[in-house]
Amino acid sequence: MPMTRVSLRRGKPAAYRQAILDGLYLAMRETFDVPDDDRFMTISEHDEDDFSYGKSYLGIARSDDLVMIQITVSKTRTIAQKKALYARIAERLSSSPGLRPEDIFINLVEVAPENWSFGHGIAHYAPRDA
Repeated sequence: MPMTRVSLRRGKPAAYRQAILDGLYLAMRETFDVPDDDRFMTISEHDEDDFSYGKSYLGIARSDDLVMIQITVSKTRTIAQKKALYARIAERLSSSPGLRPEDIFINLVEVAPENWSFGHGIAHYAPRDA
């Protein structure tokens, strides 16, 4: 059920972008118990003028290879699971496509489970008696 949006500077090859999506999906499966085929992800590429970030916020030296990741999930995970997810994403994306950990920015957005409809106008995770 995660919905993942990735933003990065324009110009990376398709294999690089696909490696990001694959690494994110695998990290979520490993740490968030995401089911097989529960994959809803997009990548948006931005020109230099449309991509702004703090190059040294919190003492982290970021480069123009920064990847901003926003993952929307149901509010059901523990802090330990969230920390494990962040660490696993950094490990996987450092391995492939070769991102520096400093260039991996993650924002987790939590919503109530009833805020999802995967098709047919059905609130799939809403209590049946509601």
